[in-house]
Amino acid sequence: MLSVAILLCSLLFYPLTALPVNENITDTSSSEIIGLMKGEPVVTLSQLSDGVTGVTGKIYIAAPPKKVWEVITDYNHHKNFIPNVIDSGLISDNGTEQVMFQTGKSRILIFSMKVYVKLKISGEYLKHLDFQQISGDFKVYKGGWILEDYARGRGTLLFYKSEVKPDFFAPSFIVRHVQKHDFPEVLSAIKAKAESTGSPLQK
Repeated sequence: MLSVAILLCSLLFYPLTALPVNENITDTSSSEIIGLMKGEPVVTLSQLSDGVTGVTGKIYIAAPPKKVWEVITDYNHHKNFIPNVIDSGLISDNGTEQVMFQTGKSRILIFSMKVYVKLKISGEYLKHLDFQQISGDFKVYKGGWILEDYARGRGTLLFYKSEVKPDFFAPSFIVRHVQKHDFPEVLSAIKAKAESTGSPLQK
């Protein structure tokens, strides 16, 4: 029921609860780095106050930050490569702030649900993107991405954080279950898209 929340978050992004600027490679354990370099996404969930679910994610992408940036800001085409996103697009762009929308579909057991979100986006080119819901199906929907140049421009460590609370009945354990299942797929989809349009690391 809430994969969309994650999906949505997964590809978008903007300032409101900006990610801590010290979130970088030094905050990642050696065991996580080994997994990340093998292409494995790392996703962690937490239960915050007032029923809000916190989501953090990391993935290594064998493409420069510019390519990763192009993928995550390609709002009109998220629906073409992000799992469970059925529609998406840029609504406006004034040069410093964008507004985009996304509709996702999620399924749990025999239940299926569509979720809509309209987001305000801002950030610093090739560094970070932050997002916050303007309208949609969530009481809380905000977060951001950080891009860290790795391997001297040949790779990117992509970090993600969000806070999510739906504006409809959804037990927090279900929200966590769906996000734990779906968000790694979102990160992997971004990785695959960026690597397919960029130059992979040389062996």
